[in-house]
Amino acid sequence: MKKDTLITEVGRDPEKNFGVVNPPVHHASTILFPTMAELEEAYRTPFDGVRYGRRGTPITFALEEAVTALEGGYRGIAMPSGRSAISTALLAFLKSGGHLLMVDAAYEPTREFCENMLRGFGVEVTYYDPLIGSGIARLMQPNTKVVYVESPGSLTFEVQDLPAIAEAAHAAGAIVIADNTWAGSYYFRPLDHGADVAVLAGTKYIVGHSDVMLGLAVTTEETFLAVKQASHDLGTHVAPDDCYLALRGLRTLGVRMPRHEETALTLAGWLEQRPEVCRVIHPALPSTPGHEIWKRDFSGSSGLFSVLLNDYSREALAAMLDGMRLFSMGYSWGGFESLMIPVKPEETRTATRWATEGPMVRIHAGLEDPEDLIDDLEKGLARLSAA
Repeated sequence: MKKDTLITEVGRDPEKNFGVVNPPVHHASTILFPTMAELEEAYRTPFDGVRYGRRGTPITFALEEAVTALEGGYRGIAMPSGRSAISTALLAFLKSGGHLLMVDAAYEPTREFCENMLRGFGVEVTYYDPLIGSGIARLMQPNTKVVYVESPGSLTFEVQDLPAIAEAAHAAGAIVIADNTWAGSYYFRPLDHGADVAVLAGTKYIVGHSDVMLGLAVTTEETFLAVKQASHDLGTHVAPDDCYLALRGLRTLGVRMPRHEETALTLAGWLEQRPEVCRVIHPALPSTPGHEIWKRDFSGSSGLFSVLLNDYSREALAAMLDGMRLFSMGYSWGGFESLMIPVKPEETRTATRWATEGPMVRIHAGLEDPEDLIDDLEKGLARLSAA
């Protein structure tokens, strides 16, 4: 089935639920077994079936099944947040004495986990240029266990050559973990391009309504047990109501994502023509590093991109942002509402240099009418210049 059909069909079985279209929600901690033999069997197969509330209920498995089908993986694991999925996947393969190659354009909480936790556990971390491609082979060490990819990069949106990186990593005996949050499991499938584990913040496009925290990891058959065991050991769990809301959000992914894409490209094109703007950073634009790889590997683009402004002061930027009517300020993205926040990539980059003369904002294009959003931007840019 094609992806829009998968979105509507996978992860539900009305025949098993009295004809009910959506899977029911079970609130459970204790699961009862009628015989000792069945109790013992549950202990022998802890990752299959309903065994204990923390290990998942039918609605958890339905969500995992649906996202796994979209990602083209073997099995999926639902977790409480995107950050939880990222940290769990990393811990599944990294132990004291191991080495991690982490992309320099990674989501800031991913870097925080590397610095605050992994280094304290005795894991060596090396940050690398997101555009390194096959050149990553030069950074591989005998103890390199994981190469981590985030494509496009957080804030700066470099598109990575995942097949080339995966080939080099696998040749050295390392596995590849890829953050697929930007594409929302809809416009890109990392496992098809060499990744061993795909992680994403389902909080964003999967949920789609800014009301649930959710993380997901989708694995190959070879990597499933390691990630599942790590999730179990860390005690991660997603509440059944949150799984239900995520699955409901997933059903409209096929109509929401093209709208986010269309609106973002409309805004990006309009902003490129503005005198207040130095550069628009969007993977679908030829001026963005890795654009040719994006054309090769992705089937579309999402609603998230960045705008580099000319040399305006902090006060001028505040005048612009504080007066926006439709673009709200808030962390996260992927919901129905448009967002805009100031960002400073230069404060976290270490392997590569990010230097700009003016401020930078990250925009998420929501589901509002593009003309209204442009009107809001035009008035905001006027305040920017006036200040």
